[in-house]
Amino acid sequence: MQKVKYITDINRVAMLSELEKVSLREITDKFVFRANDYYLSLINWEDPEDPIRKLVIPNEGELKEYGRWDASDEDTNYVVPGCQHKYRTTALLIVSEVCGAYCRYCFRKRLFRNDVKEAMSDVTPGLEYIAGNPEINNVLLTGGDSLILSTPKLKFIIESLRRIEHVKIIRLGSKIPVFNPMRIYEDGELLDLIRTHSTEEKRIYVMAHINHPREITPEAKKGFKALHDAGAIVVNQTPVLKGINDDPAVLGELLDRLSWAGVTPYYFFVNRPIAGNRDFVLPLEQVYQIVEEAKSRTSGLGKRVRLSMSHTSGKIEILAISQGKAYLKYHQSRDNEHGKFMILDCPNDAEWFDDLPGNEEHWNKPVKKNKAIISVNDLPRETYTLS
Repeated sequence: MQKVKYITDINRVAMLSELEKVSLREITDKFVFRANDYYLSLINWEDPEDPIRKLVIPNEGELKEYGRWDASDEDTNYVVPGCQHKYRTTALLIVSEVCGAYCRYCFRKRLFRNDVKEAMSDVTPGLEYIAGNPEINNVLLTGGDSLILSTPKLKFIIESLRRIEHVKIIRLGSKIPVFNPMRIYEDGELLDLIRTHSTEEKRIYVMAHINHPREITPEAKKGFKALHDAGAIVVNQTPVLKGINDDPAVLGELLDRLSWAGVTPYYFFVNRPIAGNRDFVLPLEQVYQIVEEAKSRTSGLGKRVRLSMSHTSGKIEILAISQGKAYLKYHQSRDNEHGKFMILDCPNDAEWFDDLPGNEEHWNKPVKKNKAIISVNDLPRETYTLS
């Protein structure tokens, strides 16, 4: 079995110069670093603009004042510790605060703060809530990364969910298929677990996070095949990221290579306005144009992808942006306004739904489902330590 070595100290990345390590220390003091030797081997270290490098190696732009720690107000969706219930039929279990590596654009980087405890090792309260709410037919295990959990821990959670008759779909949110694909295809116990519990009546989906076609290595494809052979359905979602995949040729290639590997292109996301993410953000109109040109390069299979904003109020699909107008629709809605169609002015510099004039007429500020949950947005911005 190939053993992947995890690295949490930027000083131990041998490919960085001593000067680079010193300059990055201030950043890693604020936003934690984690990677592994397999994924670092995909980087072209001769190219400072290498997209794989930008995905996991800190950059000075992360220190720019920008955004919030929780731009989608996920704290308002917690019903019990570790369990969110934003959309009627879907529940989230936050099962881990660790990933195979930490993406620099992560929208949940708050989980890596020591003063934030959203991920729960004891998922019993969440399981009990799900069992008591029969409208929930699918559950997403996320974090962090669900597949960073040990297989026995995953087995406990999946078997517990399978004892709840109304839960038909279990989703595993993960970037492990490209961060550490060996964890998948070399773990027979994991594949047997999926094989047992992904059936014609009740499926397991792997919600992969693949941002760039260079992540789809022979090892990654071997992992996809192992998941498919075990009965899992694999889909992919990625934000459109400045300097990483904001090229129609790159995104078009990603759509093709996912489709060829049997991985369904599911969502392209607009990058959320999260603290530290300034350098990854693009104007909405530019994101739309990049995505449309990318889709023009691929087959109908690749064109299944939807461009959306994961907003506080729901998943807002961008149907078109033309002549200064944004044409939008609620694909998912916190307040059960599914399919609501909106036409709003779209300034050239608009980067998020809240930047569109008149947006506030179409949604209400969230009310916490559980008042005991503390929002990271209310915590001091600088007085914390990292996990």
